[in-house]
Amino acid sequence: MIRHGEEVEMNTEEASGGQKRGIVRYVLLISTALAILALSIIWITGAATSPEGSTPNPAEATANPAAEPEGD
Repeated sequence: MIRHGEEVEMNTEEASGGQKRGIVRYVLLISTALAILALSIIWITGAATSPEGSTPNPAEATANPAAEPEGD
């Protein structure tokens, strides 16, 4: 820190109160990669263990005979 009368000059490390090592960047990258990996594993194992043809037909899924009103 350098003083010129009432003015004070500081470098970026002194102004931030610590060292700039970029650790937060690595934590963010590693945690994002782990989250993508975990979600991919969940998705792949779910798709691999589901029975073939278990996906319902959208037309059959929306048609509910119990919800239709009875005749006039």
